[in-house]
Amino acid sequence: MGLKADPQRAAKAPATVLLDRLSKHFTSPEGSLVKAVDDITLELPGGSFVTLLGPSGCGKTTTLRMIAGFETPTTGRIMLDDRDIARLTPDRRGMGMVFQSYALFPHLTVHDNVAFGVQLQGKKGKELERAIEAALDLVNLHGLGGRRISELSGGQQQRVALARAMAIEPRVLLFDEPLSNLDAKLRVSLRSEIRRIQQALGTTSVYVTHDQSEAMALSDVVVVMNAGRIEQAGPPAVVYRRPATRFVADFIGRANFLTGEVLAVDDEHVDVSLLGGHLRIAAGGGHTTGSSAVIVARPESVRVGEGPFRATVRGNTFLGSYVEYELDLGQGQDNMLAVDGEWMTHGIQQSGEEIAWTLVPERAYVLPASTNPGASEIG
Repeated sequence: MGLKADPQRAAKAPATVLLDRLSKHFTSPEGSLVKAVDDITLELPGGSFVTLLGPSGCGKTTTLRMIAGFETPTTGRIMLDDRDIARLTPDRRGMGMVFQSYALFPHLTVHDNVAFGVQLQGKKGKELERAIEAALDLVNLHGLGGRRISELSGGQQQRVALARAMAIEPRVLLFDEPLSNLDAKLRVSLRSEIRRIQQALGTTSVYVTHDQSEAMALSDVVVVMNAGRIEQAGPPAVVYRRPATRFVADFIGRANFLTGEVLAVDDEHVDVSLLGGHLRIAAGGGHTTGSSAVIVARPESVRVGEGPFRATVRGNTFLGSYVEYELDLGQGQDNMLAVDGEWMTHGIQQSGEEIAWTLVPERAYVLPASTNPGASEIG
């Protein structure tokens, strides 16, 4: 699909959004206080694609609804550039939203669905038609303006919802799990289109999902939420490689957690004792000599078939280009997952066999001693 940014739109400075000590409290049916969003602070850079990621009930959708204006914050500010919009109605915020359910009007044509928001802006005639045509072209629906919504596939309906949100030229685009109702192949295709369109237009975007692969593929910044708070915010590669908390390490991808002891500390690394061996691994701050260390080792951080450590194979899964092992480390450690991409060189180890292994130090990470949630700096 060919994408073109509107030169007039491109000339506008992308909007910056600041959530300043934002909270939303509810009262449960039993009368207890529920902190759906608990005093979060987060700056969304202009033109960035920011994903709010986390399990059900973590506060991500409530946060999005407060940005959109569908929920009123209990405390805090929502700054759009230098203007506090926290008490403005949704239609006065200059934002477009793509809903999980599409929220299209089934009795209207594709053209009239896209026209709806533009007409509310007061545009008529040729100006209105130009906005509709540009939005439909952008989502590759040119020529389908006369179709009824019922005549479209699920993917086409989602494109109409996206076109409607973009036709009003919003300063901020909001997405509430927009791909969750589509099959896996179509989700991958549409998320690529969403990212290409966002990059072409340069519109600041906030996307809610519980799908970590979506978050990694789409985002400039991933914001991991848990129990109403921000556990970590940063570029996807940083969040994956250097998780701020055990929750983040466990939620993003797969992780092994090994327990060791800190032997020495410098600015960016710690020397740790592990299973009688010694490793120098990248680490965050807060470590002290003699303290316990939690080493995060992704399955791809483990090298099998060589190294000073020994484990017993508890099971293997052959996946063609690699073999995944479950390893029993003993000595009070949890079982560990390891990925072996070199199985054709040394064969496949069977259950009950002993196997040598080690960690690739630059691929592992030692969690900070203090991992309290609430971190909101992007980096």
